[in-house]
Amino acid sequence: MTIIEPVKRNLIYFTGFMAGGKSTIGPIVANSIDYSFLDLDKEIEKSAGKTVNEIFSDLGEEFFRKIEKELLVETSKLDKYVISLGGGTIVDTENLKIVKSSGLLIYLKAEIEYIYRRLRYKSDRPVFKNKDGRWLRDEELKSRIGELFKVREPIYASADLTFETDKTSVGKTVDAIVKKIKPLLEL
Repeated sequence: MTIIEPVKRNLIYFTGFMAGGKSTIGPIVANSIDYSFLDLDKEIEKSAGKTVNEIFSDLGEEFFRKIEKELLVETSKLDKYVISLGGGTIVDTENLKIVKSSGLLIYLKAEIEYIYRRLRYKSDRPVFKNKDGRWLRDEELKSRIGELFKVREPIYASADLTFETDKTSVGKTVDAIVKKIKPLLEL
């Protein structure tokens, strides 16, 4: 059994693949433990004055990742926050170090088929567009999700705690998370 240290700076980070529940579960957990909630992608959009899609298409992924890192550094100085990270945030090893040194990292895990079903009709995910900006077809989308998942899943698995979100209701997932993290918090 892994022994988890008390949470540093009272920050809880949620990581996982897009559509895994970070933006849904995060605010509910925050409310349940009387913390504030922050969605890093939304903060990036505010900072850039553009949507994530617009940032990727107008300014490129490199620009997006630069803002992401800057805001993550600032966010890591907060106290009593639940923070939803973007699906690719901790792929950057520096970002992973920032997260792991400043709070508790929770992986919200979902299987590829569940992710595919949730993302199939969404058009706001720039990594699922081809170079011409066209949304990937079903088989292309499944393939792209699989490729990204293969790279990201081992990194997500380095989280302090993992909770499956595709086989459990949101309410039960939130209850399980709160029960597990409460003893680790300085409430």
